Amino acid sequence: MKIELEQVKPAEIEKRSFEIITEELGDTILIPGTEPIVKRCIHTSADFDYVDNLVFSDHVVERALKALRGGASIVTDTQMGKSGINKKKLAEYGGHVYCFMSDEDVAEAAKKGGTTRAQASMDKAAGLSEKLIFAIGNAPTALVRLYELIKEGKINPELIIGVPVGFVNVVQSKELILGLKDTPYIVAKGRKGGSNIAACICNALLYMLDQEA
Repeated sequence: MKIELEQVKPAEIEKRSFEIITEELGDTILIPGTEPIVKRCIHTSADFDYVDNLVFSDHVVERALKALRGGASIVTDTQMGKSGINKKKLAEYGGHVYCFMSDEDVAEAAKKGGTTRAQASMDKAAGLSEKLIFAIGNAPTALVRLYELIKEGKINPELIIGVPVGFVNVVQSKELILGLKDTPYIVAKGRKGGSNIAACICNALLYMLDQEA
């Protein structure tokens, strides 16, 4: 069997990928305003399950864009997630990306408290005096601690991107976030997700700001 390669210029590969995604989605109806996020998740993972898995709280996209325009920073639970976020684009609006997982004080706090570094990193983030978006793609314990901090009134996120991947307490941690009434969220229901998905959702929102200009 002869294999025929599609001829696409390097600069047009991403554009062509999104064209294929749009073609394969066909008549699938996406929530208005969420299309760029859903399509970028599919582009990142080649997984069309995100059409059904992603859950958006009411008016979350508008609220997230407003937060980013206002200089909100992003907290991640992995260095991989941090590296995948377009920090240059975020900085144009005054935001930064934080990941405290490798910090010595976080490691010490986790050891002393008998918790995970992910939990301790959320405690450290709660001490920041700025608008924060949380992009959690790896550790369900980070989501659980974030939920607890919100309930305790110690933090008020502008947005939670809850997309940890795995098996232990992953589904349960996401369900906790879905139960929050006053906190904007984008959650990938079920076991799927990952740091790459957390980062690509952040980037999708940042690129949507460009489209507004």
